[in-house]
Amino acid sequence: MSRNKRRKKITKYKKHSFFNIGTLLFGTLFIYMIISMFMYLTETHVTAYEVMKGTITGNYRFHALSLRTEEVATASHSGSIRYYEREGSKASAGSVICAINETGSMEPVAIRDFVLDTEEASRLRDTMSSFTINYSGSAFQKTYDLKSGMEGTISEIVEENSTGYVSMRNQCTASTSGFVIYNIDGMETLTEEEITSDLFDQTNYHPTNLRNQKNVSAGNPLYKLITDESWALYFPIDQKLLTELNDIQKIRFRFLKDNQTFSAPFSVIQNGGEYFGKISLDNSLVRYASDRFLEIELVMNKRSGLKIPSTAIVDRSFYRIPEEYVIKNADTNKEIVLKVESFGEDGSSSVKYVAANVYSYEDGEYLVDQNLLSEGDYIQLEDSAKRIQIQEKNKETLHGVYNINKGYAVFREITVIDENEEYCIVESNNTYGLAAYDYIVLDASQVAEEQIVY
Repeated sequence: MSRNKRRKKITKYKKHSFFNIGTLLFGTLFIYMIISMFMYLTETHVTAYEVMKGTITGNYRFHALSLRTEEVATASHSGSIRYYEREGSKASAGSVICAINETGSMEPVAIRDFVLDTEEASRLRDTMSSFTINYSGSAFQKTYDLKSGMEGTISEIVEENSTGYVSMRNQCTASTSGFVIYNIDGMETLTEEEITSDLFDQTNYHPTNLRNQKNVSAGNPLYKLITDESWALYFPIDQKLLTELNDIQKIRFRFLKDNQTFSAPFSVIQNGGEYFGKISLDNSLVRYASDRFLEIELVMNKRSGLKIPSTAIVDRSFYRIPEEYVIKNADTNKEIVLKVESFGEDGSSSVKYVAANVYSYEDGEYLVDQNLLSEGDYIQLEDSAKRIQIQEKNKETLHGVYNINKGYAVFREITVIDENEEYCIVESNNTYGLAAYDYIVLDASQVAEEQIVY
């Protein structure tokens, strides 16, 4: 067979169009995915919260003001000063606290093979640890207190480990026994009757560390003594807390500085129109003698119930309907039927039956959604001429949350029995309310009644 005849038998295949059923289906699916992703990224995402039983603890924290019996000792001479007692130590009457050299300089202290032992190193670590735990950016001045405290502690350790001659001229001795403190703040003579809420603003609180002074003049403060182990803590309270604490005579609380918990007598004092809690103590002063303000936490016996976030709570208005005007549902007590007579703009009336969810039942009255009725409508009694008119006075506002167990938002009434800034404790076992393990909307402002959330 010739080459030309073989070429004539070559068959051309039909070219398929790019726009076929497969391309169309794939393109449609791709566009749907793009639209779905765009809607997901731009829509408001509703976060669910699972309701659990619990309590609120640690919701009352204060920076309490500490008042003690304090005496400030002053210099009788001018000159350079050297301290010998450790801050916070208990000095007996006649103990040498410091000495003043009128020549203007102290003899050098000789130190032989000085090293920190375990106890001394622990003192320095405790000072730094306390600062780290209680540090707040709003009270940066405490950084300088740390510096002064560290310098004072190191000076005490040097004095304790020094050998050789140490000048003891113009000795300053304790007039009575007490705890030695080297910070003064002008509140040494403050009395309970002089306490005001302004004193608790620590932005203007600037204590002076006396150990930082190398030279003193006659009359300058040298140190102070806390001469009585009875002391008191004060903190401001509002009307809500006043009601809760008013009948308490003994309270349990915790120092956040070292997590030590105490029980002590408690009372409420009033200065003008302000109220303050007072905790009276007669022990443990040595732990906190150098602190004017101490952060404490009241350990209260809190009520238990269902714990929900405050952001989940919303207020809604409802109409109260007397029980006799309600047609009950034999299958459920959470739904009723109302015979409603309403009026059009032309004055004509119409009667219809309206199914309504029950949001609450109390004292013979049902609460139903106000959006189902209009002011001026009549609720008729079945098989009777009696009727009642819906008026503004029939309205009531409830606190509640949006339950989303069924995939859409349903309002449920709650009764708050305890709360703080973040959470509330609400009553459980309410027929029209919440139950443990229900799912609610975390932020009630994101949804509306019957909005689908899944």
